[in-house]
Amino acid sequence: MTPFTFNTTPSISFGAGALGNLGALAKARIPGRALIVSDPGIVKTGILARALTILGAAGVEATVFSDVVADPPTEIIARATAAAVGAAGVIGLGGGSSLDTAKLVALLAVGKEKLADVFGVGNAKGPRLPLILIPTTAGTGSEVTPISIVTTGENEKMGVVSPVILPDIALLDPELTLGLPAPVTAATGIDAMVHAIEAFASASPNNNPLSRALAKQALTLLGGAILKAVREGGDIMARAHMLLGSMLAGQAFANSPVAAVHALAYPLGGHFHIPHGLSNALVLAHVLRFNVVTAPGVYADIAPHAFPELAAQQGQARAAAFCDALQTLSRRCGLPQRLRDAGVPEEALPRLASDAMNQKRLLVNNPRPLTEADALEIYRRAW
Repeated sequence: MTPFTFNTTPSISFGAGALGNLGALAKARIPGRALIVSDPGIVKTGILARALTILGAAGVEATVFSDVVADPPTEIIARATAAAVGAAGVIGLGGGSSLDTAKLVALLAVGKEKLADVFGVGNAKGPRLPLILIPTTAGTGSEVTPISIVTTGENEKMGVVSPVILPDIALLDPELTLGLPAPVTAATGIDAMVHAIEAFASASPNNNPLSRALAKQALTLLGGAILKAVREGGDIMARAHMLLGSMLAGQAFANSPVAAVHALAYPLGGHFHIPHGLSNALVLAHVLRFNVVTAPGVYADIAPHAFPELAAQQGQARAAAFCDALQTLSRRCGLPQRLRDAGVPEEALPRLASDAMNQKRLLVNNPRPLTEADALEIYRRAW
């Protein structure tokens, strides 16, 4: 067995109503004022007000930065960090963008590192402020990943990857996801499935038995729950399976990194502001059809965990059926199926292919080497 490392969030609190534990957790972890990092959508839902009430009842002082936007640019990171001056800890509350921002605020507010210096793998050294993350979507798994994605310039995404930004506590309450609209539920759910699939198939030298086991369990939960969560949004069991599956997939890809699906999805978000989960869904089946030509085994292995009916097939046929089943699932969830349906003009495809090649830290993990010409052909098939 090859050597590997596995890092994850040291403490996880999961369960319906778990938000009620926030006061006690914060009081034990944060020795003073907490900054809550969130977004306007969470303010409107009333979840932020509930969190503030719970903290107040526990005697924890808290202030709020609620201006996080999707695919947060460097300017938002700077403003949120400024709001953390004097804070003793950070609480991220929201979707992946809020959690990613909170991670960087906890790091940068200490004042020993600058954002421009910590992009890349292993460049963030710490220390950081105490950090609690509370996801309100079931997709990114950000609460258990050492990764934060930032939009730099006009449309390029860059990552900070370091175990230093893993939070101290992940608090997961499926009740917080009950109000998610069906399109968001669908897109974030497919995103979580992508995390599990790419982690399992990753060519990373750190692909490991723990990540593979977690990826399989994640797909079992997600594959069995996503349609019910989309169609019956108030089903708490489906919501719980989605949130737990998302977290397990996050643990998997945090240690066995994602690959070409994400590399081709990022330019779609950067140029056309397509939500990350939908960007992944739009290219997922097409990237996998490219990969199964030379690496059918890994996809044949994992396919029945998401779609038990595929167990009757074998080898290349099962791998191909897996690609088709993922595309069918996306369609049944009501997501757009083509890039053109998401507002991507055909003339943009060469630029997208060129930009995708900048995601070298992801492309090296793909089980089949991918050139710019390959990327362009995948975009054309997705268009």
